[in-house]
Amino acid sequence: MNWIFLNKNNCDEYIEMFAHGSGAQPTCLETWHYEDSTDPLVLRGIMKHKIIKRCWADQRDFYYMDTGYLGNRPSATNPNGWKFWHRIVPNNLQHDTVIERPADRWQRLGIKMRPEQKHSRNILLVAPDEKPCSFYGITLDQWMQTTIETLKQHTDRPILVRERPASRLARKTQKAEDWLMDVHAVVTYNSSAATESIIAGVPVFVTAPCNAARPVSNLDLSKIETPWFPTDDERHAWACHLAYGQFHTTELMSGLAAKILQETHNV
Repeated sequence: MNWIFLNKNNCDEYIEMFAHGSGAQPTCLETWHYEDSTDPLVLRGIMKHKIIKRCWADQRDFYYMDTGYLGNRPSATNPNGWKFWHRIVPNNLQHDTVIERPADRWQRLGIKMRPEQKHSRNILLVAPDEKPCSFYGITLDQWMQTTIETLKQHTDRPILVRERPASRLARKTQKAEDWLMDVHAVVTYNSSAATESIIAGVPVFVTAPCNAARPVSNLDLSKIETPWFPTDDERHAWACHLAYGQFHTTELMSGLAAKILQETHNV
């Protein structure tokens, strides 16, 4: 394995876990030079946007790390909602296509799919974080204004806005069933709320080029009154796929994450 694990200021604990579990030493981002090799990169956080976009332009392989999709909220398997799970995505920011995977990792999470929520009234607009907006060259205000204007052309339902909570503590303690009460559909850019909503049984519309919930979401806001919702089998296959794209901190350190990635991807 010749992956280069880029460690910003030598203080990214998750990069260090993944590197050491893979039998490698992390490389200090500040002294590293892109041109020194063509080996695949491992980097964490969307603010590495210049490196990510250069890799895309040069067709250089990379693994992108960030917060996992599932399992980081308080639950029976993670009572305190610790940030145990981290997604690792080959050559992209999120896993936005579904590949058939076994069910074992999804079942381990102990998360239950809720049935489709029908006959609800409101549209919930979930504001994106500024970081992905910056990455894709838009502003939060632009997205909010354009999206609301488009929705009003196709529905007269109340449009509620959910701002992103300022702290992770606030985010992890909010229960999806509370903010999804009486919600006809969720509309977002690329928020993780899309994933939570699909699991909770609420139809989703996403507008970002890349989102983990995209395969089970609507893309056309003109269909807001008649949203499509995936079947139970489609949701299950999607959830199994996402569970194989994220790893517990113990799996980063043990080398299992690297092993699974090498077995399931060609990077």
